[in-house]
Amino acid sequence: MKHPASARTAAQQRTCLIVEDSDFDREKMTRVLNRTMGKINVEVATTLRSARLALSNAEVSLILLDNNLPDGLGANFALELSLDARLSIIPVILVSDWPSPFMWEKAASAGVLYVLNKGEFDARYVHAALKMGSARRTKMNLAH
Repeated sequence: MKHPASARTAAQQRTCLIVEDSDFDREKMTRVLNRTMGKINVEVATTLRSARLALSNAEVSLILLDNNLPDGLGANFALELSLDARLSIIPVILVSDWPSPFMWEKAASAGVLYVLNKGEFDARYVHAALKMGSARRTKMNLAH
């Protein structure tokens, strides 16, 4: 008989980091994740500082990132992530109230998969991003 922990699927072992300072928006994103992904682990950060800490403590499969945070811009954080070999393979979806042309440009340079208005965010983007993240990890593993 298998131990229950070893029987977990890949989807159950995935972790999504939500970097968002609005309780309402975090809850909405968490509901979308839980409804469509089953038992995905959700880590929450309300600042970029706490996001950095979460990334140092857990293996993250996906980042949902707000642009306007108390201690900086999500688009700048995405650029920071793109410069780190370990973190650059994590797919990022930038979810913002008011996507600006400057944010789109920074997001594109950082390799952000999607820039969405919060009203557009739904499961299809999560599925596509996780698929892309799996492909990135496979490619990186083959390179080593």
